[in-house]
Parts: sequence; C-alpha cells; structure tokens
Amino acid sequence: MHIDLSGRTALVTGSTQGIGYAIAAGLARAGARVGVNGRGAASVGEAVARLRADTGSDQLVAAPGDLSADEGVRAVVAAVPEPDILVNNLGIFGVTPPLEIGDDEWRRYFEVNVLTAVRMIRAYLPRMIERGWGRVQCIASDSAVVIPAEMIHYGMTKTALLALTRGFAKAAAGSGVTVNSVIAGPTHTGGVEEYVRQLVGGDLTWDEAQRVFMREYRPQSLLQRLIEPEEIANMVVYLSSPFATATTGGALRVDGGYVDAILP
Repeated sequence: MHIDLSGRTALVTGSTQGIGYAIAAGLARAGARVGVNGRGAASVGEAVARLRADTGSDQLVAAPGDLSADEGVRAVVAAVPEPDILVNNLGIFGVTPPLEIGDDEWRRYFEVNVLTAVRMIRAYLPRMIERGWGRVQCIASDSAVVIPAEMIHYGMTKTALLALTRGFAKAAAGSGVTVNSVIAGPTHTGGVEEYVRQLVGGDLTWDEAQRVFMREYRPQSLLQRLIEPEEIANMVVYLSSPFATATTGGALRVDGGYVDAILP
C-alpha cells in the first residue's frame, strides 16, 4: 500500500518530540505539508530542522503557540490556516496519588488534554466540511479504557477524548470528513522513560527497567515491550489517507494488545 499525501496540509499539535514528532515525520515522508506545533518558537524551530534532516522534506511549517490560550490558537491558525489533516496529539501526564490531585490539577489536565483538542477542531472542522474532505484524529491512550491507579486524572482526559471524537464524527456525518481517535498503548518516549523510572527506580539499566515496568505495571500487554512512536505514526498516516474513507467515529487501537477487549 503506497500512501501519497502530496498536496495535503497537516497540522500536528505537540509535535516537537515523542509521538507527535514521529507523526509529523510520517506525514512528511508521505508527501504532506506539515505544520509543527509546540509552545515556543525555539523548540519548534529545532524540531523543524530535525524533521527536515530526518525526512528530506522542504514542506515543513513552524506553528508555535500555546493552545491552552486563545492567542496561541490564533497564532497557530494564522500559521496553518486550512489544514486537510488535523492531529490532536498535545497532552501532559504524570504520576500523582489519586487523593492528592487537587482541583487546579484536575482543571489543568482537562484544559490541556481535552479542551485544546476541542478548540482546534472548532477552528478547522467547519472549513473541512465545506470543502468536502478532511481528516481529524485525536491521540488517546490505553489509559482511556484501563484507568491507571497512579494517574486517574490523565486517564479521565483520555476517556473524554474518545467521547468528543465520536461526537464530532457525528457533527461531520456525510460530509467526506472523518474523525477518529487512536488509542496508543505504552509507548517508548522520553517522557515515558522518566515515568518508568519514577515507578521502578533509577538504578536499573533501561532494558531492565522496561522489563520490570511491563511485568509489574503492564502485564496484560501482548506485545510485552513498549511500542515505538513510529508504530503509532503508521496508523495516523493510514487514517490520514484516501484509503481510510470508510473509517470514522472510531477508536482504533495501536496498543500492543494491552486493552483486554475484542472491541473497539
């Protein structure tokens, strides 16, 4: 299957590192013009330079802006005014005992992980519907379904993403625009390495720490290893393509078999 996104423009939020960076790279390699987003101009500029070197693409657009603030949304929309593909990847996570999560932290997680996606969909979906083509994706998590006891505030936001994705898919019904979420399983990123170290300690080698983490904290994974960001990106690139015209309103799993369910 050859996926050619030439002539399409994509915006990937939170794409200066980790899964977002891998998604931006995958879309660029498929020929799309890609807007790269992060909060600061410096980090976005560095990511664009790395992406250019990694992919050979000259169709990379710097789109810095804090999407939890109205002025940040306006700046990003000005940089990438009419994308064909929107990937809401921006998110934060961290380990906190459930009874120690204060109201401000609950609000912060909802603001960053959920409302930023709502803002971007609201900014771009109407024009996609008018044009009769578009792809919207939200990067969710296995934590949406299997709420982790050590970060239930994070799990709550990812569950909310599944709901809003389904709802916006209904808003785009019959328009030629698809709206889906991607359930990413435990993935190997810099942030996850820090998270694993928090849980299993810092004295082990990374390979040892990863094995202990999967055995003690993610034993139901059928893959029995962390997923690489490029494996998440492969699903996103497919869903962004003309091959995925009949897939909408879905929650597609790239979770290594972590979620013990037949559906979705």
